[in-house]
Amino acid sequence: MPANPETTRSSALPAKQSDFSFRVGKRLSETCSPSPEQVAENGGAFLGRTGTISTPHGEIQTPAFIAVGTKATVKAVLPEAVADLGAQAVLANAYHLYLQPGADILDEAGGLGAFMNWQGPTFTDSGGFQVMSLGSGFKKVIDMKSVDHSGPDDAVAPGKERLAHVDEEGVWFKSHLNGDKHRFSPEISMNVQHQIGADIMFAFDELTTLQNSRGYQEQSLERTRRWAERCITEHFRLTGERTGKPYQALFGVIQGAQYEDLRRKACRDLGAMNFDGFGIGGALEKENLGTIVRWCNEELPEDKPRHLLGISEPDDIFTAIENGADTFDCVSPTRVARNSAFYHPDGRFNLSGAKYKRDFGPLQEGCDCYACQNYSRAYIHHLFKSKEMLSATLISIHNERFVVKMVDDARLAIEDGSFFEFKAETLRRYYS
Repeated sequence: MPANPETTRSSALPAKQSDFSFRVGKRLSETCSPSPEQVAENGGAFLGRTGTISTPHGEIQTPAFIAVGTKATVKAVLPEAVADLGAQAVLANAYHLYLQPGADILDEAGGLGAFMNWQGPTFTDSGGFQVMSLGSGFKKVIDMKSVDHSGPDDAVAPGKERLAHVDEEGVWFKSHLNGDKHRFSPEISMNVQHQIGADIMFAFDELTTLQNSRGYQEQSLERTRRWAERCITEHFRLTGERTGKPYQALFGVIQGAQYEDLRRKACRDLGAMNFDGFGIGGALEKENLGTIVRWCNEELPEDKPRHLLGISEPDDIFTAIENGADTFDCVSPTRVARNSAFYHPDGRFNLSGAKYKRDFGPLQEGCDCYACQNYSRAYIHHLFKSKEMLSATLISIHNERFVVKMVDDARLAIEDGSFFEFKAETLRRYYS
């Protein structure tokens, strides 16, 4: 008997935007009833909420920490282990996958998830961050600590050559791998990300830093707005053309640096466009992170998810959550693990210290991760000192679990009304 066309979608049918959705759950302002003093200290109303993002490859309960798998792998960790530690989704990088192995390879493999044997939802960023940060010689770091307009807008790191050049149509850049010249534009970024095949992807934007002048920030913001329109046009053209592929949600990226009027303008401009969600990007002064996130979320549509790009420190996570960020990502848990640092409720510690040589306890008492359930600090200390790769694997598993669980617990605390107490106790212990 033929399948019911109302309930079974043929592989020949085009993907539909309705295949992606976001549903708001409980609101922090309602479950926790913050006092006027708390609202005043925050600088405005608390916009935190729980929710559910539905994608063709599963749901994401928010707030959620998204594990970073830059090159289609969470460094040193098997995808099965990433799932076991509770990560709901992974984020890969369009820039790196475009250069190696090539987006066409992932497309032929059936998309990012099939290529890396990850069954859940996936994200890709647009490549804009890497084009700009690597292109200016700053490697993976954009300054979030100081505002300094004394230098030129096209500054490069000392002793480095500028590898990226922006114009109205896009960016010319040189590969950090071999120096080959490449072109990224909104259309190329959309093509690359469609081939990579993630459930959620980001519009191509121009990353600015806290060192850019106000004038350049204004020019760049307008260019990012025009690029956003081009991304949407190309995205829906490709969606209609690539029949049989699951729908890929497109998030617009909010820039504007530290300027309230520019951030709000970006949110109003992109919020009126046909995006499925939004990424809050760019360099943010750490002390103003919550304020900037709140500015954005006061303007953005409430029925669409908001992703904060590149955040993982506990204080930043709580600040982002209470001001309305739904998801966020960062490479920090695995990056610090490769240098023997592990997260603990009482702070971040370096396992290379001599005091761990005969410490036969787990990285964290009571932690349910694979590393803590099966290995001691002494053993992992030995692995690190012996330059054995397994040390990075075990610490990475623990660190990812630590951040994932902290965010999961924050979500539960919003739902049961204990968020502010949970935040205070968690940060008190971690930073004491």
